[in-house]
Amino acid sequence: MPLKLHDTLSREKRVFEPAQAERVTMYVCGPTVYNHAHIGNARPAVVFDVLFRLLQRLYPEREVVYARNITDVDDKINQKAAEEGVEIGVITERYTDIYHGDLDALGCLRPTVEPRATAHMAEMIALIEAMLADGTAYVADGEVLFDVEGYDAGTGRYGALSNRSLSDMVAGARVEVAQNKRHAADFVLWKPSKPAEPAWDGPHDPTTGQPLPGRPGWHIECSAMSEKVLGLPFDIHGGGLDLIFPHHTNEIAQSCAAHGLATNTDFARYWMHNGFLTMDAEKMSKSLGNVSLITELLERQPGEVLRWALLSAHYRGPLDWTDQLVDQARKNLDRLYGALKRARAAGGISDSAPPQLLLDALSDDLNSPAAMAVLFDAAGAVERALNDGEVETAAARAGELLAGGALMGLLQQDPDAWFEGGADDGFKAQVEALLEARAAARAAKDWGEADRIRGELAALNVVVMDGPTGATWRRG
Repeated sequence: MPLKLHDTLSREKRVFEPAQAERVTMYVCGPTVYNHAHIGNARPAVVFDVLFRLLQRLYPEREVVYARNITDVDDKINQKAAEEGVEIGVITERYTDIYHGDLDALGCLRPTVEPRATAHMAEMIALIEAMLADGTAYVADGEVLFDVEGYDAGTGRYGALSNRSLSDMVAGARVEVAQNKRHAADFVLWKPSKPAEPAWDGPHDPTTGQPLPGRPGWHIECSAMSEKVLGLPFDIHGGGLDLIFPHHTNEIAQSCAAHGLATNTDFARYWMHNGFLTMDAEKMSKSLGNVSLITELLERQPGEVLRWALLSAHYRGPLDWTDQLVDQARKNLDRLYGALKRARAAGGISDSAPPQLLLDALSDDLNSPAAMAVLFDAAGAVERALNDGEVETAAARAGELLAGGALMGLLQQDPDAWFEGGADDGFKAQVEALLEARAAARAAKDWGEADRIRGELAALNVVVMDGPTGATWRRG
């Protein structure tokens, strides 16, 4: 089936058609690197990583260019640098490295290109000067502001992405209403830096002809970087639901204004937004203090467990992050890895393509829960084939399971290593001997001895998983 994606701008599921015959382009808003990322920040990274993998699979003849930016100039970065008495680059390099390490552990591929805001000041200034030249931006008290009301001119174009009127957006948003704004919705394109903060020679003031020292506003950064690395229009723009307004709304407005684009789709052709991740039904955010940091979660669970949990709900819906969700993710992966382990022991795993049903599920607006159901079906087929002694069939279905998992960034570990959790040879020999003794006790119907051995294994932090073809184990 053709790839269909839900487009936020049109509010419908649309067949995806790349703009160019030779490549597919996607831009996703990345992190502001001033602190550790929490698991809510990981949801868009994992979701759009699956889409990146799928696009590469569906368009093998085209270059798939995935851009995810790094915001490395920001008020919070400046504050962190001031607190530590260091340059902002020290902060941004530290947390960029941590972010990369976290996402590597979650199985995310590195994007094709990762533009940084501080490396694209010239492009931002050029966009701002184009808006100053045509009157969609103005200078007030050293700031350059975007004239939202003048741009919208009663057309409703400004609120098209959020499907709200200009007045509704202003009423429902926390908008800083300053005396130098013509309209409450006007947003900053360029602003003066505070003393001791980084500053650049900015756009030229049309009145004085002199550059305005300072730094860019947040929204202009993504407009400049996406255009520079992908060109206009690019195919897909992604991010979290919270970015629809004001960030993505303002991106569209300033890019269209700077280039005189006739329609919003002349900037980006498809808009995709993942739903919120909540913590016990409350939105997760650093400001609320209810965050689970990726780095800390990885100390307790393998990255694939967290990845599975993030994909267990459809990307556009909410996802409530709980201990139960993570525990179930581990159990689900244990089941799939168990099928792979038994197939390999019986006769090996064949090279195969992902199941067509899995491709169809992901092609239907990234329906990851439906794709996971296909993985379970493949694992069940492996187990049935092994029970029936059909080793070749088991190998083939295990190959489909492995290929389908790879398309989703799952099942990337050796099955034995998955269950053994880094155990040394001595520990593994001890566990295997206990399992053999337990199996013998069960065969003799000595249930008391079997239970005693299971308790001994539990004391070693070993979880025993009984299956139709025998028992497997993993470190707890």
